[in-house]
Amino acid sequence: MAKALLGYVHTDVRDARLAGENARLRQRVAELEALVLRLSEDNDRLVAARAAELLDTAPALEMQPA
Repeated sequence: MAKALLGYVHTDVRDARLAGENARLRQRVAELEALVLRLSEDNDRLVAARAAELLDTAPALEMQPA
């Protein structure tokens, strides 16, 4: 009767292994998401720096005599 009230409790070694692997994979996904965020921020910073560099050098090129 207690099993019927609490539900079927399954204690299988495979479940523990799968739970551990699942936790490890979740941690790895979190690490990869953090890496993607960092690389995206670096990319944005580099694009902004390159755009500023192009804006600074463009007038100098236009002012040169032909």
